[in-house]
Amino acid sequence: MTVSYTLKVANSRFGGFSKLLFRWKGSIYKLLYKEFIVFVVLYALLSLVYRQLLTEEQKRLYTKVAQYCNRSTDLIPMSFVLGFYVTLIVNRWWAQYTSIPLPDQLMCVISSNVHGKDERGRILRRTLIRYANLSAVLILRSVSTRVLKRFPTMDHVVEAGFMTQEERKKFESLHSDFNKYWIPCVWFTNLAAQARRDGRIRDDVALRLLMDELNLYRAKCSMLFHYDWISIPLVYTQVVTIAVYSFFAFCLIGRQFLEPLEPGQEGDLDMYVPLSTLLQFFFYAGWLKVRHGRAAGLCFMGWGWPAGPEHPPGPGEEENPKCSQEMGPAPPWPLAEPRPTPARLALGAASAATSPDHVLAKPPLSPAFAVPRCPCSLWMTCTRTCPRPPHSWAPPLTCGECTA
Repeated sequence: MTVSYTLKVANSRFGGFSKLLFRWKGSIYKLLYKEFIVFVVLYALLSLVYRQLLTEEQKRLYTKVAQYCNRSTDLIPMSFVLGFYVTLIVNRWWAQYTSIPLPDQLMCVISSNVHGKDERGRILRRTLIRYANLSAVLILRSVSTRVLKRFPTMDHVVEAGFMTQEERKKFESLHSDFNKYWIPCVWFTNLAAQARRDGRIRDDVALRLLMDELNLYRAKCSMLFHYDWISIPLVYTQVVTIAVYSFFAFCLIGRQFLEPLEPGQEGDLDMYVPLSTLLQFFFYAGWLKVRHGRAAGLCFMGWGWPAGPEHPPGPGEEENPKCSQEMGPAPPWPLAEPRPTPARLALGAASAATSPDHVLAKPPLSPAFAVPRCPCSLWMTCTRTCPRPPHSWAPPLTCGECTA
């Protein structure tokens, strides 16, 4: 999990970066202290056995074994193996982050190229971005534990306003063994083509810009799906893990402070505590732990909030206890009715009514600002009531001509 620390080092002053060494949250100490304690305990046990329990003949034999193990550590290319593998893991982790589909750019293109100040034009733009957000929700449910907790079933997706009941029926009528995140994108293209025929998209250049932006958005969803589907080859992981564990297994025996084989022979300084070996363990094992943390993928990314008491997991759906423990509890999104304002009342009785029959979904409150969010976008606040689209605005078919 990444932890922001830039505010702590915003000013250049004496000891500014040194303070980062004493941070616990997100630090290498928190990630490695258990393995470090196990290594120190095993090293101390071997040292006590060598110093207190072995006879002189056994000590000479142990010294030869320790010298052999110490020479064997030079044969394991730790820097090369870990450097190559961690570089691969970190690049993959950053590529996953850059593949998260953010709708901001697509929203700007829709706002500037899909025209119409009437109610139909507003619902058209709203439906387009809702389909894009629906595609992102469907793909993030399969790769992020937090999003899955927020939307454990399709009922929660419908309740949040990303999908209507009619759209859900058409969505579930298409059977596929894989994620069907691409279906809302097909609805988007059919609806955009219908808008071009109706003249709400003025020319083919604007339609092409809209389609290019949608293809980029869909490509990011596809990349997240493939990153979750295709993992790093297991052979790479096994080679690196065996290399690190075998290296420090040799170090446990070979890095002990030994008595000289012959009387009067000068030996190494007996420091009791192997500082250089402990630092080496800290660096190499920490490097390997960084690999494990980055390979965890999107499970620990802060996408969405876990489901609250009003959104329990559906039948047959279990939470990941490890991910839940790592993420910790988070407050659920409370639901609130739209607030009546003069702007909403001016829309007429159909738009200003606050009954569930006239509201597409109860907008969840923003955890940070407690402002009702519009269900057509996760990042925009709604300034007026979003009425349910007319029946004529049924979702387009996944094949054939748009019904809008």
